[in-house]
Amino acid sequence: MIFRPATRAELPAVLALLADEEQVVDPASVVVTAAYERAFADIDGDPRNEMLVLVDGELVVGCLQATYIPGLGKGGAERCLIEAVRIRADRRGGGLGRELMRRAVERARERGCGLVQLTSDKRRTEAHRFYASLGFARSHDGFKLPLQPPAPACLASWPG
Repeated sequence: MIFRPATRAELPAVLALLADEEQVVDPASVVVTAAYERAFADIDGDPRNEMLVLVDGELVVGCLQATYIPGLGKGGAERCLIEAVRIRADRRGGGLGRELMRRAVERARERGCGLVQLTSDKRRTEAHRFYASLGFARSHDGFKLPLQPPAPACLASWPG
């Protein structure tokens, strides 16, 4: 297994992993829009962002996005935020997720990060058990405010 930053040629395979967690999506069926192209180029060109893949031969079997966030906490050390963790549906259960996360954590450690954090949808209870088995602790509640479509009416008059 090879673990490395994704290439532009692998963008359809990454989008296929993100499209459906429950079944295998053929990367050839994925429409790579201008927005995806722009987002990938932004990630690829930013030294604080990585779209990382786990590759078996020519097949992308897993991915995640790592974002390195500078901060004043933890003695000024960066923290690594991991999101969009996926293992190909037909390859789950064989330790690939554990290997993907192990390598991502090691990459963050080598970079000097003081903390690795991640987010996971509240409905993904099996994923939560998996992250707990890796040593991640539920230490915070997270909040999100979608900005597209427009914010709810209750926030329409919010300053800022």
